[in-house]
Amino acid sequence: MANAESSQSHAFAHAPMENCPFMPVFGPPAIMFERGQGTELWDSNGKRYLDFLAGIAVVSLGHSNSVVAEAVGDQLERLLHVSNFFANPVATEAAVKVNGLLA
Repeated sequence: MANAESSQSHAFAHAPMENCPFMPVFGPPAIMFERGQGTELWDSNGKRYLDFLAGIAVVSLGHSNSVVAEAVGDQLERLLHVSNFFANPVATEAAVKVNGLLA
């Protein structure tokens, strides 16, 4: 692609909303973000934004947080996911910590 804007347009053109398996309540994306650091995001044109949505809560500790990335990487090497029908040590430890905060 010649520039970031044409790259963004190309990507959106190849992901039409009519082929989306989800309910089209938001319409086509207006911005393509390429990277994030802390509470900030950058689009494909290099424009900086403050991320007020925080990935709808999944990024509450910020983008590219090295402590979180290391912890997630360590966990991925042991166990990615199991259904909540089963126990695992990390979930149990987290539940104990949260319960302690609420006590």
